[in-house]
Amino acid sequence: MRERLTISHVGAQGDGVAPGPVFVPLTLAGEVVEAEVRDGRAGDVTLLTPSPERRAAPCPHFGTCGGCALQHWQSEPYLAWKGEQVRLALGRQGLETELRPTVGIPPATRRRLALHARRLGDGAVVLGFKARKSWSLVPIETCVVSDPRLVEALPRLRRIASAVLDHPKSAPTLHVTLTETGLDVDITGVERRSGGLSGDRRMEAIRTAEAADLARLSLAGEVLAMRRAPRVRFGGAEVTLPPGGFLQAVPEAEAAMVERVLDGVKGAKRIADLFCGAGTFTFPLASVAPVLAADAAEGGIAALKAGRAGLKGLSPIEAVARDLFRRPLTPHDLKGIDTVVFDPPRAGAQAQVEQIAASKATTVVGVSCNPVTFARDARVLVDAGFKLEKVTPVDQFLWSAHVELVGTFRR
Repeated sequence: MRERLTISHVGAQGDGVAPGPVFVPLTLAGEVVEAEVRDGRAGDVTLLTPSPERRAAPCPHFGTCGGCALQHWQSEPYLAWKGEQVRLALGRQGLETELRPTVGIPPATRRRLALHARRLGDGAVVLGFKARKSWSLVPIETCVVSDPRLVEALPRLRRIASAVLDHPKSAPTLHVTLTETGLDVDITGVERRSGGLSGDRRMEAIRTAEAADLARLSLAGEVLAMRRAPRVRFGGAEVTLPPGGFLQAVPEAEAAMVERVLDGVKGAKRIADLFCGAGTFTFPLASVAPVLAADAAEGGIAALKAGRAGLKGLSPIEAVARDLFRRPLTPHDLKGIDTVVFDPPRAGAQAQVEQIAASKATTVVGVSCNPVTFARDARVLVDAGFKLEKVTPVDQFLWSAHVELVGTFRR
């Protein structure tokens, strides 16, 4: 039976929410729809009364592709909603702060994609993203959030995918990064229990990568072919990314976050950069003061050290490989550190933040891709005597429900 629903607000996952609650995808506050409702979710939605904030989505795949949830929303209210998600997450922990306007990021700027590959019954290979709330694959021909050079490379990437679809149980994902020296592709999800790729398939993948002029091709971190080292710049340093290594998805978002991190650490005497990766913040921070950089990824630490070698004009950098979840840096390890920057994965950094709270650090800058875990960790710092001075949301993942942020604390 179909029901008429009025959308009260847009929820944290980007769906419209009607009383019940009923989650209605691709809708906005104030809209009236008719839909089939099952287990609190609406399907087969017919829009009866559109919101004045609705606009035409710019991508032909919108609505089926699960990569974007909010292309139909005008920019100003959309960015305000992202800021509101941060305010709500902080409020649930009883935290108030100066919430700066959300930093908007333009389309056609994303430099990293995770493309799923499948072979169809007729033998054709498709690349795409998962459908909304589904494991089904939506083949794509374009992507309006991505750098045009990634879109232009899709035919070449399909040929790469075809070379590794050797086993019916393989479900490859191509992790594609646009670097200053070309495309870096790391492939995961290739069936290994039956022996992995055959020698012939490996050679075919290598030949295809060379024909596609990839900078590097790797298989779950194992380098198969490299014509050029895939390099990026952090501050004044040129760094070769480790295979499958972390990199911020959008250069403009990275620049916005670096700017706010540097603003937060002004006057620092010695800085700890925790969950540092290959040095996204480390090198800019070293323009301010000496830096202790730590991360569990040994490849990232090695890349950071190599990027530091021979680089002049920066303060000293000490880089260590250490699992900060299992072995967080203690107050003893942080002796002499007056400023800490941390940028953990989505799970947050509770164990490490507890150690920071017990240290002598007087300034902390947190970078996060998850306002909920950031708020949890912020509560620990505030309870230890820090004040959360300001938070700036950054819309790195355009038209998705995800929001990044930078927050500054002072003891």
